[in-house]
Amino acid sequence: MAASIAAAVGLAAQPELDRDAERWVARTLRDLTLDQKIGQLIVIGIESGFTSTDSDAFEAAARAVREQHVGGVIVFGVGVGVGVGVGVGAAEAAGPALGNPLSTASTLNRLQSLARVPLLAAADFEFGVGMRIAGGTVFPRAMAFGAAREPALVEQAARVTAQEARAIGIHVNLAPVTDVNNNVRNPVINTRSFGETPEQVGPLVLAYVRALQSAGMLATLKHFPGHGDTDVDSHLGLPLIAHPRERLNAIELPPFRAAIDGGVAAVMTSHIELPALEPQPQTPATFSHAITTGLLRDELGFDGLVFTDSMKMAGLARVATPREAAVRAILAGHDLLLDVPDAEEAFFAIGTAIEVGDITLDRLDQSVTRILRAKARLGLHRQRLVSLDAVPGTVGSRAARAVAATAGERSVTLIRDDQGNVPLTIPATGSVLLLSVVDYPTGWGTTVPGRVLAQGLRARWPRLTVIEVTDRTPEADLEKVLAPGRYDAIVAGVFVRTISGSGRMHLPPPLARIVNELGRRARADATPMAAILFGNPYVATMLDDVPALALAYDYSELAERSALGAVTGAAAVTGRLPITLSADFPRGFRLSREVAGPFPR
Repeated sequence: MAASIAAAVGLAAQPELDRDAERWVARTLRDLTLDQKIGQLIVIGIESGFTSTDSDAFEAAARAVREQHVGGVIVFGVGVGVGVGVGVGAAEAAGPALGNPLSTASTLNRLQSLARVPLLAAADFEFGVGMRIAGGTVFPRAMAFGAAREPALVEQAARVTAQEARAIGIHVNLAPVTDVNNNVRNPVINTRSFGETPEQVGPLVLAYVRALQSAGMLATLKHFPGHGDTDVDSHLGLPLIAHPRERLNAIELPPFRAAIDGGVAAVMTSHIELPALEPQPQTPATFSHAITTGLLRDELGFDGLVFTDSMKMAGLARVATPREAAVRAILAGHDLLLDVPDAEEAFFAIGTAIEVGDITLDRLDQSVTRILRAKARLGLHRQRLVSLDAVPGTVGSRAARAVAATAGERSVTLIRDDQGNVPLTIPATGSVLLLSVVDYPTGWGTTVPGRVLAQGLRARWPRLTVIEVTDRTPEADLEKVLAPGRYDAIVAGVFVRTISGSGRMHLPPPLARIVNELGRRARADATPMAAILFGNPYVATMLDDVPALALAYDYSELAERSALGAVTGAAAVTGRLPITLSADFPRGFRLSREVAGPFPR
């Protein structure tokens, strides 16, 4: 199946290096000292806000470049201080700020100027540069694209992401998520996956990889060999997937195999245990030679870059010290240690392992050669700096935002509309209640759940009343929501996040009870009511009594704008379920709606 998928989307392998690039790789490898070679394997984390050259933060990064000769950096938002990879949302639990595109480009340029070998800059841009950098384009989550079922939209989003990222000096996207999310209690993948079957995930992964790499950015499959069927967050512990090899061959591996056959540039492994592949207990894929070399390198034939996931994550820290982890990951077959806790410790740990013969010079050269070839393929041997003047003309254009808006609109999925409430057709003079139901009030960062929804509804129905409830709302106040009112229509915006490291992913039962009771009463008195679920789509099974229910797969402003189109009739509703919710709502289910209006005034 893998080869057929690759052929179907026309994915070409990465281009061969030209003669000048090959000479640069050979010459650089020959001229590097042992210390400089060791440093190429280390990737440090930096923030993307403004960083003065005369600051502790910049000096720390500059010291790692000068003294440990680090080969790369991973760019975070501001105030992150945690790992990446499966932890896309980990920092969001603490509400970090987004970085700045010009500041990012400036910081990277200054660090590049200090480096003996061009730095490889990576970032987690799963749903666009705007995921980490303010002003960058924000796209829907992968599962929303799975609901839209349009590979062309995936390709457009990938191209925009590559263009914006390269403009600010970032070369590697730690995406796409290639995991098949087939566990409804998965707290860490969830909407980051395109869907629940390899047949869904594979073609969209390939579309993303093809477009991203054709636009000059390296794609990274993650989290090998598959993180979709776990209910443990590797930020909090070490997940275990106990399926036999036959099951892994059928479900987890096909999307990875297809993209590898198609020429993807990089793969990120996962901090998870898979006894069927690695029988040694407490040995995640990160430390497994059988998985990283035996399966990925030898069996699947992958010879590109292999990244670890963040070396700071608790799932890894619980089974090895940072020094042990650095050496074991290299011995397993990794080329790049991502987001190391301490560059100096990793540098000396690898050096010591080479001195005692645990890591051979030949093994070191294999990784360094792959890294140098990737840098040459990106053209960094010719030009490592970016133009700050070019950034405003590339990042966050109207054309890019239009692509995001189209993807968002086409992803909204209507799964119930028992009374024909979507779109709402009450006159503009009617009174509307917006009940904003928020899982918990902390950790939203710069996002204000329900704000865009309220603004859009008020523009259509000025007599709008907004009530917000959270898990901290007293029971007495929750009951007041049910007090008899004189609303002509009710909209419930239900916001439930799946944030890595938070340990939460469900709607608190008291909140679910209030929404369902409101739905029952709306049915009884024929009041039009529609609920939109923002975030974890599996929460839909807790909302059986609302007359109309739509899914938006995210809790971003883009998701709220997309849902507004469905509620007001300004946009068609065409999304299909990319997952199975129940026997009544199987994968592929949808209720479609055409653009509606004009409505009575």
